Amino acid sequence: MACIYLVCVGDSTAKGAVAKLETNLNKLPNWNGDGRNHVLLNLQRYETLSNNLKNTDTGRAIVVQTNFETNQFRAGFDIVAPMLLNLDSKFDWKDTPIQVPALRTYFLTFQGKSFSNNMAPSEDNVAFINVEQNNVNGKQVKADLTLTKEEAEEILFMTEELEKLKKIKEDKFFIDFMCTKSNFEVQETQNVEWGLCGEHTERVSTLQQSTFALILATNNSIAFSTHLYIRLYEALRYGAIPVILGEQIQLPFNEFISWKKCAIILPKSRITELYFFLKTISDKDILSMRRQGWFVWSTYLSSTEAVTNTLLATIRTRLSIPASILPSEPSPNIFSSGHPKKEEKIKVAVDPEELLGPIDPPFASPKYLRNFTTTIVDQEYIWNNPPGPQYLFPSLPNDPLLPTDARFIGSQHGFRPIGGGVGGAGKEFQEAIGGNVPREQFTIVMLTYEREKVLMSALERLVGLPYLNKVIVVWNSPEPPKDDLLWPRIHVPIKVIKTKKNSLNNRFLPYDEIETDALLSIDDDAHLRHDEILFGFRVWREARDRIVGFPGRFHAWDLSNKDGFLYNSNYSCELSMVLTGAAFFHKYYSYVYSYIMPKVIRDKVDEYINCEDIAMNFLVSHITRKPPIKVCTRHCYDLSSLPYHS
Repeated sequence: MACIYLVCVGDSTAKGAVAKLETNLNKLPNWNGDGRNHVLLNLQRYETLSNNLKNTDTGRAIVVQTNFETNQFRAGFDIVAPMLLNLDSKFDWKDTPIQVPALRTYFLTFQGKSFSNNMAPSEDNVAFINVEQNNVNGKQVKADLTLTKEEAEEILFMTEELEKLKKIKEDKFFIDFMCTKSNFEVQETQNVEWGLCGEHTERVSTLQQSTFALILATNNSIAFSTHLYIRLYEALRYGAIPVILGEQIQLPFNEFISWKKCAIILPKSRITELYFFLKTISDKDILSMRRQGWFVWSTYLSSTEAVTNTLLATIRTRLSIPASILPSEPSPNIFSSGHPKKEEKIKVAVDPEELLGPIDPPFASPKYLRNFTTTIVDQEYIWNNPPGPQYLFPSLPNDPLLPTDARFIGSQHGFRPIGGGVGGAGKEFQEAIGGNVPREQFTIVMLTYEREKVLMSALERLVGLPYLNKVIVVWNSPEPPKDDLLWPRIHVPIKVIKTKKNSLNNRFLPYDEIETDALLSIDDDAHLRHDEILFGFRVWREARDRIVGFPGRFHAWDLSNKDGFLYNSNYSCELSMVLTGAAFFHKYYSYVYSYIMPKVIRDKVDEYINCEDIAMNFLVSHITRKPPIKVCTRHCYDLSSLPYHS
């Protein structure tokens, strides 16, 4: 079995540090002359041009650091890593950048200082010597980071072009080359990269008002640096879309992160048409890039934990190793014997005029069938959509479907073509679930609190319901059921789960007793006919990534107050949410809600003892960028009765 060895390497400016580093690497017990299976971690916390691994023979070891020169970086092998700017794994979600409006106060901003005293570039004031120790003869040599005359002239040309933007009246620009305070005094930064202007808080104020934030790559020999990273990090963090001029730039984890979805990368020669190019970007694309930038920042860059997890995910994905499995929630039975003391068998009332489908023995949905193929086939999608590549789920809502022909050729997959393939309506339609997904069942999750009679009636109504796998009763009541309570015995198992505390979040826990992809979350006082439930199930099977349910709600930004949202439960032609008091969704979202969604949201649900359905709706729409689907009951209201109907 092969092993990967992680070696932490620190920066040092001491004399002979490079030679000593190479000696120490060769002394490692498993280095074996070329460092294969080794990963050299050099993660910086502060802005620096230090690059001790540049002149070190790292052999076949993977180098992971922020500072890379173009002739040093081995694409597809070495890894450009973020800096460790935020050691805390948590951040205040109140600081989440506002997504709208698309266009902010400033169309484009740039703050930076390149030449001391704002002097024009020349051979006299662009020379910078990075003194390093030569590995061969110990003499001091000039580093490759010194700007050439051509690069200095290029910088002058770019500054002149940016100054022209200030004359445009249609949009506002913030272009500043005369920083009153910058990091330019740091000798390393001079004439190699643009110095950062002001303190972090001052730059934040500008970025929060910026639609686009310009990042200039000065030196063509720099693939990436801590300085460029700080600019990128801050732009994404505060919702400004990075505009990077310099095609040689290698962005962090660019092997798997699709940076073009959240940043604009252009050659420096296109600075003359930069304004025209940016003006062609529509508001919806700006909002999409801003949203994607926030996802990239929060998932991969926001903390030491995020950076470390992403580094491990990169190596794991390269090796096609599945991610860690998220655990299911234990389902402790509230009955010590496993079943209630008193039960009454409920007979199925068969209506020959309304046969809704076969009543099969319970069977589970298949799971963990794509552990390895997901790392290859779905690699681009998983890395660039929430929640990211960190976890492996039993199944995904967007797992590929078999082609339509599979319903007729390949019935061993569990298809039941309607009417044996002939089709049909009424009886034939009800007898087979049909669709491009093999036969499956759903699990009902019913949350209850101190309403035993209501609960018993709700359970009785489920007898004979086709395609039902199991009923999970989430017992939120503080006291256990009474011993003399008469429980209905229906055609499927009823599992009563003892909860740790009274919380509405309990209804969304991914209990290990749930063995199906499809969940019907339903309140104990919800009254739905069997045909209405099965209609919702059929619709959900054709839209497995969405919430499909019955009670609709509407929300919108409150234009009169501008401090929150309007929430409307009245009948309306406009709906934006479907309450989870009677709705189908994929079990995948239970994992995301319980283990990945920010805990502060679940805490708010517990604080208000409400709004868990709103949280789930927002979560699913955040992941899919799609609204829920409302299905009607037999008593669905008639739009013609509304006063504004025409």
